Amino acid sequence: MRSLRKYIYSFLKKFSNVISPALFATILAAVISGIILFVPPIHGLADNGDFYRSILGNGIYRLPTNYSQYSDYVIPKFGIMQYFNENNIAVLSSQSLFIQIALFLNKLFYSRTIFDIRFMGLVYYLFYLGGIYLLTNAFVHPYRRIKSYVMAFLIVFIFADSAYTLYFNSFFAEPGMLIFMLYLCASIISLARNVYSRRWPMTFLFFISTILLITNKQQNAPLALSFGVVAIGIMFLPNFKARRMATALGIVLVLMSGIGIYKSIGSEIVGANTFQTFSHGVLLETGDPTKKVEHGGVDGQFALMRGENYYSKDYATLDPSSKYVKKHLTDKTGFGWVIRYYASNLKQFNNLLDVAAKDITAVQPRAVGDFVRKSGHKPGEQLKTFTAYSSFMGAFFPGKYAFDCLLAIGFISVYSVGFYLDIKAKRYMGILRFFLIFGLMTIVIFVPIVSIIGDGDADLAKHLFLVPVSLNMSLLMFVSDLFNHTLWNTKGDEARE
Repeated sequence: MRSLRKYIYSFLKKFSNVISPALFATILAAVISGIILFVPPIHGLADNGDFYRSILGNGIYRLPTNYSQYSDYVIPKFGIMQYFNENNIAVLSSQSLFIQIALFLNKLFYSRTIFDIRFMGLVYYLFYLGGIYLLTNAFVHPYRRIKSYVMAFLIVFIFADSAYTLYFNSFFAEPGMLIFMLYLCASIISLARNVYSRRWPMTFLFFISTILLITNKQQNAPLALSFGVVAIGIMFLPNFKARRMATALGIVLVLMSGIGIYKSIGSEIVGANTFQTFSHGVLLETGDPTKKVEHGGVDGQFALMRGENYYSKDYATLDPSSKYVKKHLTDKTGFGWVIRYYASNLKQFNNLLDVAAKDITAVQPRAVGDFVRKSGHKPGEQLKTFTAYSSFMGAFFPGKYAFDCLLAIGFISVYSVGFYLDIKAKRYMGILRFFLIFGLMTIVIFVPIVSIIGDGDADLAKHLFLVPVSLNMSLLMFVSDLFNHTLWNTKGDEARE
């Protein structure tokens, strides 16, 4: 028995000398996600109708087929426009950076006329692996103990779940959101734990990642406030020349990016969101909505549009984009009207928040398939491989908004102790951690509210995408601090400077 222990100890020591925890996590994530994305038959996410917002402005179009290209199967091939692109950019988004890189690689190595979705997956895959490496290194540095490798495995177990990585082979904006979250959290944790001798590269990485995350999707505009809070922690870094002015400028740029992406929202998207807020929010979770909407000055006949989408696949009761609907419904039910309605119907609003809470763990969209045609799988069938974590959370995580709020308060309370102790001791790790946790928890609390008010329960899994990411990041932070004994006492980490 003693010789076996000695052999295991010797093996682990040699292993740790060759492969660091960060490299171990990166290799493991590369293998798991690489199998999903690139080994035929490939997997990804089918189009729910949203792809056009990303592809048209970037010179990509659908190839003609004799079957529907929506929802049932992943589309592996698209066309690349060979002529002047007359389509205006439907949505201003930093996602175009990823698409343009994928287009460049596709033209260089594959075809100038046909776009293979795997090049989109490849670009996300490479940036994603860099984020996994930086995040793992930030959490375990400078240790190479067994628990460091356990931590690395836990990061892969959570963030290499195929519920996240399936997005890579698609034109949804969520992959960029995940990648930028990995980088911005890794940069703050690296600053807090003094991982790198120079602080400005991680500070720069934080602000760049944050601005690109906010501008990745127009619904991310309110996140400028959350990440502005996170950035305040950088103000407390010691011996960081011009840190206050540079950080203040960075915060201003973050807030301006939020305002800019909000202002860029087009009238068609505003109309679609307003309609779905009404049909998927106001009209839901209530027995007879007719009298309630009439009380708000809206014709009761519109109650017949309950659950209908703006971009309907089937016949709609009324054309949502018609002048009649615009005049008598969407022009009357703007943001202010919705706020007043829910203020008068708090029970209904709370029920909708519980619906959102149930969808927090549904990272993988239920309405689209994950397989390509002729792969032997049914239309709309979803992948079950490498979904252990998301399946576990979906089965056991309480679907109550009140629980999410209590969990957020719990995280903030726990890390406020370290914040207070480090303020007194003039240390900074607990301070940066606190502002990071506080910012992440504002996402957990407020994103469901904004989503329900802004679009009802339509596509909730996608709208709430950053909520589970924020919860998982906070969980990893908590486990890491327990492993390193730095939850309330960061003195040990400061001694490594």
